[in-house]
Amino acid sequence: MTATGEYAQRGDYHRHLDPHWSYAPIYVRKLRWVNEALEKIPKTARILDVGAGEGALVERYRGRGWDILGVDSAYESPNVRRADLLSLPFDSGAFDAALCLDVLEHIALLDQPRALSEIARVLKPGGGLLLSVPNLAHLHSRIRFLLSGKLTRTSAVERHPGDRPLAEYLELLRSCSFEVTRRSGIFATLPLAFRAVNRRPQKLGWLVSVADALVPFPGLRFLATIEARKRPEDRP
Repeated sequence: MTATGEYAQRGDYHRHLDPHWSYAPIYVRKLRWVNEALEKIPKTARILDVGAGEGALVERYRGRGWDILGVDSAYESPNVRRADLLSLPFDSGAFDAALCLDVLEHIALLDQPRALSEIARVLKPGGGLLLSVPNLAHLHSRIRFLLSGKLTRTSAVERHPGDRPLAEYLELLRSCSFEVTRRSGIFATLPLAFRAVNRRPQKLGWLVSVADALVPFPGLRFLATIEARKRPEDRP
C-alpha cells in the first residue's frame, strides 16, 4: 500500500470512520444511497470506482460479489490502482458502470470536463454513473450570501478547488455525454441544524434527516446524489 496527500496525513479515514467527524452523518447516508443504487446493477457488470481513495467501497462490494475495480491518483493497494483521473488507463467502453463519489470537487474547475469525459469514454453506451458532489449552493450558503455577500463553502478552497453549485454540475454532465436519470441529495442545511451537526455530529446527526424532511428540495442540500447514464448514441 502507498498513499500520498490527504491519505498519507489522515490514514484510511473512510475505512475507520470517526463518529466525531463533522461529515460522518452525511457519509453514512451516502453509503446507504450507494448500496441501494448498486443493488440495481447486475453483479455481472464491470464497475469502476473513480477516485476510490483507500478502496473501502471496492473491498466491501467486491466481497459481496460485484466485479469492481478502484482507481485513485493518491492511493495504491490490492483494491486500488494508482492512475491519473484525467487520463484513465483503460480501453474505451471497458466498463458497464462507474462510481465517482465526492471526487470532482477536488479537481480544478477547468479539469472537471476532462475527468467526466474520461469516465464517459471508458463506459459502454448506456453505462450508468453514480455521482455525488458537494453543492456550493446549499441552503445555508444561499442564506449567508443573501445576508452578507459571502458563501458557505463545502470545505477550504485548497481542498475543494472545484466547488460548484449543483446546477453547474448538471450542465457539465450534459456537456460530457451524460443524461441525468435521477437526482436527490443529503442535508438541507437549515442554519441552526447545519451548525449543530457540524459541532456535534455523533449526537445530533439525526438532524440531517429532519432537515431533509422539512426542506424536500434537492437543490438546497449539501451533498447532491446523482444517477446518470452515458447517452446511448455516444459510441466509445
